[in-house]
Amino acid sequence: MSREPHAGNVEIFKARSNRLLAWICWSVAAFGVVVTVTAAGPAALAGTAPLLLVAFFGWLLFWRPAVVVHDAGVTLENPYRTIDVPWEALVQVDTRYALTLMTPGRKYPAWAAPAPGIWGGRNARPEHLKGLPETSYGPGSSVRPGDLKNTDSGAAALMVRARWQERLECGQVEAGRAEETLVPVAVGWFRVAATVVLAAASYWSVFLQ
Repeated sequence: MSREPHAGNVEIFKARSNRLLAWICWSVAAFGVVVTVTAAGPAALAGTAPLLLVAFFGWLLFWRPAVVVHDAGVTLENPYRTIDVPWEALVQVDTRYALTLMTPGRKYPAWAAPAPGIWGGRNARPEHLKGLPETSYGPGSSVRPGDLKNTDSGAAALMVRARWQERLECGQVEAGRAEETLVPVAVGWFRVAATVVLAAASYWSVFLQ
């Protein structure tokens, strides 16, 4: 997992495993293109659309997603949507399946911070359970595997909860406005279009060429 401090009191979380997967996708795509061109010449580039789709998915699904924590709230950079959750709209942070920001009317999962699954707690150490924000603990001071510091969802949740708690204690979050606070959601139509075009080109090169 990667926690990156940036100027302007902004922190960005990206899972290191996702970056590795992105590089694997790009390496596979690059190797495939080189092999294709070497074996069949430049004219064969027209049939490499599936490899370009793999490379694109490496960026879209693994490199791009992020959890951005800033003074105004939390921004989730998901593959096809960018979600801006103001602190005033946030009512709970959940990690059952992934870092999920809960507002009165909707739940917004973070693609960049999945929960570890059934075996997520096997590598946990005592220090991974200590020093978490109060909202991380359940009955009997229990901690869900997705809240452990050594997991992607837990590390991202720690960032979000710590900043949220800090701003609440400083009186910088106006209470009682969750119902009326808007959560802007922007769809990345260019990314949607690129997916459709590359998928169509891949189908053509595999089945119709």
